[in-house]
Amino acid sequence: MTDVTDPAPGPIERSGRRRTGRPTVGTTTRVTTGSTLLRVEDLHTSFTMPFGEVKAVRGVSFTLDHGRTLGIVGESGSGKTVLVRSIMRLNLGSTVTTTGSVEFNGRELLGIPIRQMQDLWGPELAMVFQDPMTSLNPLVRVSRQVTEHLHRHLGVSRDQAHQTALELMREVRIPEPETRLRAFPHELSGGMRQRVCIAIALACEPTLLFADEPTTALDVTVQHQILNLLGREKQERDMTMVLVTHDLGVVAGRTDDTMVMYAGKVVEQAPTPTLFAEMRHPYSEGLLRSIPRIGQPSHTRLTAITGRPPNPANLPAGCAFNPRCPHVQQKCREETPPLTAEGSSSHQVACWFPAGTDRGRDAFARNIADRLPQAVLVAEGAESSTEAGSTGQPVEDGGN
Repeated sequence: MTDVTDPAPGPIERSGRRRTGRPTVGTTTRVTTGSTLLRVEDLHTSFTMPFGEVKAVRGVSFTLDHGRTLGIVGESGSGKTVLVRSIMRLNLGSTVTTTGSVEFNGRELLGIPIRQMQDLWGPELAMVFQDPMTSLNPLVRVSRQVTEHLHRHLGVSRDQAHQTALELMREVRIPEPETRLRAFPHELSGGMRQRVCIAIALACEPTLLFADEPTTALDVTVQHQILNLLGREKQERDMTMVLVTHDLGVVAGRTDDTMVMYAGKVVEQAPTPTLFAEMRHPYSEGLLRSIPRIGQPSHTRLTAITGRPPNPANLPAGCAFNPRCPHVQQKCREETPPLTAEGSSSHQVACWFPAGTDRGRDAFARNIADRLPQAVLVAEGAESSTEAGSTGQPVEDGGN
């Protein structure tokens, strides 16, 4: 299907948000660009299961300033989705325990009644979920799913809601919006369904948007279109955004800051350009090595991270990455490294033997001498890339 041409951006209010002509929510936050919008402190989320306690998020802390985009990266099972759902208070049920602090625009969210939290969903906090086919109701037409948030939060008339829905469909570049509004989700392509989900998330002009793996199961061309769409809407609406992905290539050109998660913990965080220039955690390096590089011959083998992510109900002692780490030493198997500044205060890493440091190089050399499998695999991959003439530049999905 072909996309329609982008509508011209509307005029910008003093707050920076685009004035679309639609009704606005009386309680919508207005935040000064650069001020702290979201502050997360020592957040833990666990699930009580018949086989034990699953520690999905373990002591995560970070701040996010208004107007910035944060990328959260890690393999499946690293705790990324649980983290953002915990911030949104979407992990409900008697088996879920969440502790710590989540402060949004100066207001603590974890302690407020869920009904008050629901009032924030839409006009303040919104989410684009991984799979649009499961987040959209298959028995309800698209029009009703787009307009129900407008009815709840804005109290607009039926005609107003319909006109706003049409405007949203055009904004997310869905052709023939009248026809698409009358359709059921199964009658749309995967890319169209995800655009509908984005329209729903944007309906009430949220201050903070979470995009949780928004390009899952989409082909490469559509992935690029969806990411461009999110970036454009974020810019035009002066939103703050959290982009969750397993692909470092996605965050490379699209985020201001990046946070790498493994086994429920943050193992490295830094401004995105700094992270790619001075990557320190062996896990971050492993994710980067798995990305195809410009100039690599098509037959070049990518270097995978050995093993599998740990079972969150039975985590290893010490650093959770130690069974897979090419830098692992005995200290890593016994003590959990804290997240500390490495090089600059804005670049933090949780590793006893960081890459790019003397102690990291010494640890890796010892493991090569001992023929540690994960270290040998990394060394062979580096040698193969050199022989293939790789430029060393990852294939980034950047640009708009």
